[in-house]
Amino acid sequence: MPIKPENVKRYPPRKEWLVIRKRILERAGYCCEGSPAFPDCRKRNGDYIDPLSTSFARVVLTIAHLDHTPENCDDENLRAWCQRCHLTYDAKHHAQNAYATRRGRKADGDLFA
Repeated sequence: MPIKPENVKRYPPRKEWLVIRKRILERAGYCCEGSPAFPDCRKRNGDYIDPLSTSFARVVLTIAHLDHTPENCDDENLRAWCQRCHLTYDAKHHAQNAYATRRGRKADGDLFA
């Protein structure tokens, strides 16, 4: 998922992020480290998602912040995850953000909040 422009400054500078990303991917052996929903997932970066399918979708490992805080780049807070693991883990967080965004667009907002 792309980083919203207002959140870009919350992440380390690109050069620093590339070093962090490489370190986490190397730690994971360039395989998904498995999420709570899919603990045994070990998809390899660049492999086809389903080698038997006619789809040509490839696995792209992402770096997930377990606490959803981009400023916290401690190795213990970061995981190398495939798209499925990352999006499943973040689904509730994304839903909460989407709700807040939609609510914020309303003129009066929530009178009972």
